[in-house]
Amino acid sequence: VQLQASGGGLVQPGGSLRLSCAVSESNPNIDDMAWHRQAPGKRRELVAAVTRRGTTNYGDSVLGRFTISRDSAKNTVYLQMSSLRPEDTAVYYCFVRVRYDGEYWGQGTQVTVSS
Repeated sequence: VQLQASGGGLVQPGGSLRLSCAVSESNPNIDDMAWHRQAPGKRRELVAAVTRRGTTNYGDSVLGRFTISRDSAKNTVYLQMSSLRPEDTAVYYCFVRVRYDGEYWGQGTQVTVSS
């Protein structure tokens, strides 16, 4: 299982970005899909997660600003980020948990929020 993340970049404070992460192959056993992030000198933290049934969970710092969604037919998870702040600057990693298999991470995509 390989994950390909895209959509990162440089954005001004208050702006928006949409991240995408596609699983390399069709897999009916994908359970949880999520985004984590890691800023320089900080621990990796959960940003948002979505279960197979569509239940979502968000980190406190992004609640109300970020929205996670998934397209199971395309094996893709999205992260719509709005009202971005400089403290959102980090490398964002996508994550999937595959039933009967294991957990996989994407390669990371840089998001920089700066004027």
